[in-house]
Amino acid sequence: MVSVRDAATVMLVRDDPELQVFMLRRNPASVFGPGAYVFPGGAVDPADRDPEVYRRARGLDDARASQLVGEPRDGLRYWIAAARESFEEAGFVLGEATPSLAGTRDALNAGTLAWSAALAAHDVVLHLDDLAVFSHWLTPEGAPRRYDTWFFVAAAPDGQEGSHDDVEAVHSEWVRPRAALERFRGGDIDLIFPTMRSLLAIARFDRRDELIAAVLAAQPEGTPPLVVDDGSGERVALPGDDHATARRAWAPLRSQPELDQALLAEESHTEPLSRRGSP
Repeated sequence: MVSVRDAATVMLVRDDPELQVFMLRRNPASVFGPGAYVFPGGAVDPADRDPEVYRRARGLDDARASQLVGEPRDGLRYWIAAARESFEEAGFVLGEATPSLAGTRDALNAGTLAWSAALAAHDVVLHLDDLAVFSHWLTPEGAPRRYDTWFFVAAAPDGQEGSHDDVEAVHSEWVRPRAALERFRGGDIDLIFPTMRSLLAIARFDRRDELIAAVLAAQPEGTPPLVVDDGSGERVALPGDDHATARRAWAPLRSQPELDQALLAEESHTEPLSRRGSP
């Protein structure tokens, strides 16, 4: 039986001039999601629990992070993992740092430099409050690898373009969510189910700040997020959702591949947005 690993994924967004999200194309030789277009992310590592890393994080404490993901403790590991994966896979530094980090990224990906040492070497201060929890997904049974994944959304840091690592990802680009969905429907790119559903959700917004404000509105300080179901997953409630069915608690997820595959197939054969009068 394949064990389930904790994981974190980040939707980095900007305006240029409309809302865009940073996406990677996974290496076609990958075991999980070969060739698919995804957001930066990966499994939580032991390094994401390192006290030295925690000391370089600002803006969020473990009590609040744990409340946001519905765990008794150690929820901050997901935010730390999200920040690390943003740098390792996509080259984004979510915080303050000294310049010339390219070599550091290569060493991290090669496993010759620890995450804590990389942060210390460049005096990095991680801004964890830049990451807003967005959704929760469980890889279905039968997959070669399984992940219990928290998705986040964050504004891309000013002046940072991002780039793929040429190992786990072979291509990267900024794309409008609607355009990515059009390419998926046209058969030009492959999307796994959580990525497709996330693009559908953020495609409701025209600007980065509107999206982030709506996500934060669902999780006011001191309370768990307001949550709605999304296929076999769940995400924060957004404008346009049926808030009558929303709840202030994440539910235990279970594998529902038939449901997800049906929704994925339905979306892949949906008439293009442009033919339905959408801009």
